[in-house]
Amino acid sequence: MSGTYVGMPAFPEAARDAVGNRTLRGNLRHATHTIRAKRAGAVAELADWAQLREAGRRIKDHTLRHLDRYLEQLEVSVTAAGGTVHWAADAEEANRIVARLVKETGESEVVKVKSMATQEIGLNEALEAEGIRAYETDLAELIVQLGHDRPSHILVPAIHRNRGEIRDIFTHEMGSWGRPAPEGLTDRPADLAEAARVHLREKFLRAKVGVSGANFMVAETGTLVVVESEGNARMCLTLPETLISVVGIEKIVPTWRDLEVFLQTLPRSSTAERMNPYTSTWTGTTDGDGPRTFHLVLLDNGRTDTLADQVGRQALRCIRCSACLNVCPVYERAGGHAYGSVYPGPIGAILTPQLRGTASEIDASLPYASSLCGACYEVCPVAIDIPEVLVHLRERVVQGGPAVRRGNKVVLRPAKGHAAERAAMRAAGWAFTHPGALRAGQRLASRSRRLHPRTLPGPGRAWTGSRDLPVVPAEPFRDWWQRTRGGEDAK
Repeated sequence: MSGTYVGMPAFPEAARDAVGNRTLRGNLRHATHTIRAKRAGAVAELADWAQLREAGRRIKDHTLRHLDRYLEQLEVSVTAAGGTVHWAADAEEANRIVARLVKETGESEVVKVKSMATQEIGLNEALEAEGIRAYETDLAELIVQLGHDRPSHILVPAIHRNRGEIRDIFTHEMGSWGRPAPEGLTDRPADLAEAARVHLREKFLRAKVGVSGANFMVAETGTLVVVESEGNARMCLTLPETLISVVGIEKIVPTWRDLEVFLQTLPRSSTAERMNPYTSTWTGTTDGDGPRTFHLVLLDNGRTDTLADQVGRQALRCIRCSACLNVCPVYERAGGHAYGSVYPGPIGAILTPQLRGTASEIDASLPYASSLCGACYEVCPVAIDIPEVLVHLRERVVQGGPAVRRGNKVVLRPAKGHAAERAAMRAAGWAFTHPGALRAGQRLASRSRRLHPRTLPGPGRAWTGSRDLPVVPAEPFRDWWQRTRGGEDAK
């Protein structure tokens, strides 16, 4: 990825600051509880939800196993339909390609569809460095851009803002980006939406270049798909003369029939709708209809490395529904900014460390940004076992070991600050393989229980700072079993 947010601390420190922000916590609590309650109702309407979830998992796993073949098929299909395919190994190459394509049109501004991939690579900043201004057109992304802010949610990037804050942002900032907000703007949702609509309309009508991502790419036809709730994306996809789409290579599905599964599960999991209001599809170019030039930039940026990890690769199944964020108790209290990535919440805690590696302090801390309660796995529409991947990545952080980076096999060194954890795990491993020593240790712990402290010293202080230290029982389980049931085995 393009790197962490500038000056971003490790997750525990960032989360500590966020938890102290009562306004932020109130905004998050209200929004996430509302979304997840509606989602539960929408999912409960389908008697075959479990079968759809399993079908989505199998389609994604099959596609990832044969990703090379389907990507080649996609390139052939897109090219045959009049589009041009570009391959980008990393963020720098993708930004360079997009900037060049925009400059070739002679334009100095673009309108953008909401896109996680372009946020991931820092496209807006890269275009600005080249003298090209990018305008976000999704309502929530517009709020984030006007507020000089960062997204904090996959589906609702401005979830950390309330209506009053949004009104103030529109009032003070719209004029410097285009048409100013109307006089006396209130915080009524309808008024805010109308102000955004009027502000964006002139940009839609003027722009010659559009930039998008895609929710899905269909290999057999070369079709790209964007699902949305507002209709702004469709304006970006149809009005400009040139369309440039930047899409992660994992977003591919083999056939239109496969797409049908996700068009049922994605809306219900994300916006709790039976069907998303706008589903836009395009296949190359067509005379007299839509953009005359279409470019597809296929983005790797760590995805191939992630694919090489047999446990971690399941993160690439993600369809960006954000259901895992809305049920996560950690996200609800810490917010999205604490994750230091465009991918917050449980999915970000497993995806970001794989795309970026665990060399930085914040990336090494992300696998620990979870209570392992498993709620994220229960709601995931493609059955990503996020707790399993979290534990897997924690082992990688503490122990190091083999991994793939930029296509090369490497041996990662253990992250700093985990020496005590490694020593404890080694000691536990040795004890569990020596029953006599384990039995003696258990008896010693039980007999000295009155001397045990209520909190742990040193590195353990962080653990007992927010929870009680379990009380050691009066006798080990083995001794209790022998005393109460020991004679039964002889009968």
